[in-house]
Amino acid sequence: MTHAMLKGSNIPLDAPTVRAVLRWTPGPGIPDVDASALLIGDAGRVRSDEDFVFYNQPRHPSGLVRHLPKKRLVEGATDSLEADLSALEPSVARVVLAASADGGSFGQVRDLCVLLYDAARTAAGTTDVAPLARFDVTAETGDETAMLCGELYRRGDGWKFRALGQGYASGLVGLATEFGISVDESEEGGAPGASAPASGTPSAIPEPAPEPQPEAAPPAPASAPGYAYPPPPPAPPTIPPQPSYGYPPQYPPAPAPQTAPASQAAQPSYGYPQHGTPQPSYGYPPQRPVPDPAFRLPPQGPQFQSDR
Repeated sequence: MTHAMLKGSNIPLDAPTVRAVLRWTPGPGIPDVDASALLIGDAGRVRSDEDFVFYNQPRHPSGLVRHLPKKRLVEGATDSLEADLSALEPSVARVVLAASADGGSFGQVRDLCVLLYDAARTAAGTTDVAPLARFDVTAETGDETAMLCGELYRRGDGWKFRALGQGYASGLVGLATEFGISVDESEEGGAPGASAPASGTPSAIPEPAPEPQPEAAPPAPASAPGYAYPPPPPAPPTIPPQPSYGYPPQYPPAPAPQTAPASQAAQPSYGYPQHGTPQPSYGYPPQRPVPDPAFRLPPQGPQFQSDR
């Protein structure tokens, strides 16, 4: 019978060796998920860096906690851890099962769950083995890049499994640092391994140093003169025109006559009579005007009167 677990719930374990399978549905744009385990002592921290089992350190020195290869199944992609609980040293109080997202956050991961199996039955090749427990892991904010999925912990002489579902925005480095792992982010794959103090809250991953900016190139030197070819001679100075001795000087052309405005009165045409105005005819007697028939001479004296 499979126990469908809620966050914070726990169940007792009868199996001496268990296999925790982390499963999700892969696809385009979905981050890959990596499973890891931390062996925690009574002080709530790892005893040494060797107590961290993950893809770069897939086997604990004792051989009792192992990271298994990933698989692609019909149900989805899986990454698994196996722990022999009955043989673990008494100094190990619990085994924390964690997950980290590579290339994104858990808000992008679909159908993430933890399946807990009896490792003895799965090793025997029994088909259709039902898991002991199933816990659907859900990101609370969607920005988490690492998750505490669950933990195997001692209770008296036996062991129990608790569903956790606690997220970290600082990734696997922040999660490992909190449990006392010395982290060297310069190692390949960004795996834990530079020392960072443990704290009660997840530690943020330091931002990478900005890349050095290339220095500005010096300005190009001025072009050197072309040797073997003389420079072009300077332009001769402008010489003002000189008078031509023995010849009359050339005067500038007369300005063009200006057209009189239309409103200006017409000027007399010398040598020709103007239209509408009688002009004297040179060399001929002028034409007398026609006498006015109503004209009468004034009274005249006797010296001007005719005796006729």
